[in-house]
Amino acid sequence: MNIPQTIRERRTIRRFSTTPVAPELVVSLLNDAVNLYEDKGTPRWRCLFAGTPESRDRLVESMMTKMKENRFVKLMPPKMIDFFIKRVTDIPAHLIFIAESASDRRQSDENFAAVCSVMQNFQLLGWERGLGALWDTDPMFQSESFLAEIGLQEGERFAGILHIGYFDKAPRARRRTPAEQKWTAIGEGRKAGGIRSERGRISAQSILEVLNDAVWAPNDGLREPWRFIYVTGSEAAAKLSNSEGYTSSAFLLFVAEHEEDPHKQEEDYAAICCLIQNVQLLVKSRPWNVRRSIPEWIYDQDQCKGFGIQPEERVVAVLELGENDRSLQSEPSPPPLLNLTHL
Repeated sequence: MNIPQTIRERRTIRRFSTTPVAPELVVSLLNDAVNLYEDKGTPRWRCLFAGTPESRDRLVESMMTKMKENRFVKLMPPKMIDFFIKRVTDIPAHLIFIAESASDRRQSDENFAAVCSVMQNFQLLGWERGLGALWDTDPMFQSESFLAEIGLQEGERFAGILHIGYFDKAPRARRRTPAEQKWTAIGEGRKAGGIRSERGRISAQSILEVLNDAVWAPNDGLREPWRFIYVTGSEAAAKLSNSEGYTSSAFLLFVAEHEEDPHKQEEDYAAICCLIQNVQLLVKSRPWNVRRSIPEWIYDQDQCKGFGIQPEERVVAVLELGENDRSLQSEPSPPPLLNLTHL
């Protein structure tokens, strides 16, 4: 896969052709998407596949229950509602992703981040094969009947549906804000190009090059809810190193901007997880080592203040950055098992 090109070219697809999507292809792509997600932990999530006409009909009918209760929808002519239902049922395949919640907020976030990363991997891998996708989390569809249809249990969290199919035409690109405009540096890297070349140190300019590809992540309404804090130097990075046992002196913090609406908050968090996954895919072609983590200190507002995090913001994850540094390489782990159920 030409990762930079695919990340930049991928688009959200809303109009699909009627060409069937082979279930074997979906399962193969999903397995590849899972294997592309690198994490030393054991995130817990599962996936349901609706690929038969019968399962698609049941799924869409359950999705429409809450929509039909909407007072605006009640004013619509029945033919319009039928047209909408047919348009959704004609989509060849649907993948529903569910993350396991946890009493520990950190573990719950890790599970949700893993799901979002796998969903992004699937979209990119599918795009290479001519498949488009629409990531759907619309609250209007989340009725009791829908949650019952997908078997959502207590302690689980609905992450979204990928509506999948082939398409005839991709939408035009919309401009993305350069990463430089969302960038803050603390320590020796206060200027994007101002870091001297050191063994094991990646220049800020190189990181910005990666970020300017990575920002082509799916985010609803093109809100671009992220900003980046680059922390360098022994003094500035000491707080990070001491708290999590890091060995590097360069870190990239991904920060979620404030959003009042809880549903948009969750969408924005998912978007940043996709952006981080883009970064991890992009660095595969560079002589870098990158380790992602969700450290405990990000949930402590007092510790966050030292990095300029505002009270209404939150850190989504931290990337530890190094060049040709074996200490950053995670221990090899067995391939994860795919928890997939056919509706």
